[in-house]
Amino acid sequence: MAYRTEFTPAAIRDLRRLPKGVQTAIVSAIGSLADTPRPHGYEKIEGSGDIYRIRCGDYRVLYKILDDVLTVLIVRTRHRREVYKAHLAVGETAVIAL
Repeated sequence: MAYRTEFTPAAIRDLRRLPKGVQTAIVSAIGSLADTPRPHGYEKIEGSGDIYRIRCGDYRVLYKILDDVLTVLIVRTRHRREVYKAHLAVGETAVIAL
């Protein structure tokens, strides 16, 4: 069963600030999370509760899996040296159709 993909406002801002080629690769990786929210290579972020990450080159996508409502909530999308320093609080969500 496919999951719905939602973005926090911070994740949308992060994605818009990335180079176009990187945006394309990340959107593709996020799109695959709808079918497989726990893909090969995903990891749970230590000390962050229930936030997971996938790698996309030098960039990371942080997300939550909400199994009870079949939703993948994208929290942040940033370069690997910045993403773990970013604030991990999840605010309001905005839905973007992929």
